[in-house]
Amino acid sequence: MAAGRGRGRSAFAGWLASAAGLVAIDQIAKAWVLAELTGTIAVLPSLNLVLVHNPGAAFGLLAQAGGWQRWFFIVVGVVIAVFITEWLRRSARTGRTWLCAALALVLGGAFGNLWDRLARGAVVDFIDVYYGRYHWPAFNVADAAITIGALILVLASFRGDRPDDREAGNS
Repeated sequence: MAAGRGRGRSAFAGWLASAAGLVAIDQIAKAWVLAELTGTIAVLPSLNLVLVHNPGAAFGLLAQAGGWQRWFFIVVGVVIAVFITEWLRRSARTGRTWLCAALALVLGGAFGNLWDRLARGAVVDFIDVYYGRYHWPAFNVADAAITIGALILVLASFRGDRPDDREAGNS
């Protein structure tokens, strides 16, 4: 039993390190954008880099709310991060790799955007995907991680959220 708990702690630490690495990548990208980006840079057809400060939520929701939304989103972000951290801690003991990967992506993304709200008062977005005149709202590495993590969570739920075969003794 103790060995299982130790393995769970070790797995949990690894997933937390993954989330922290994602926060670092997100913040490095944002620091580069803030220091270097002046205007719009066309990267590929239908992909630009452009600096946007988003004081609201996804798609600019509540961006014009007058400032109170910053603290609201900080509180919501902290509550969600605590919930996901605990979920990840419990899941790390079970051998559910896909679930843990999804939670680490969402956690890293949440902390990346929370960092922005605390340090800058708004989330720094810079990835502009478009088709013709139609632009998807600008987003960042943290947003992409949250989206990918959420998609993996949905797929993991279809999988029945069962332990990996090697953890179940079927390797």
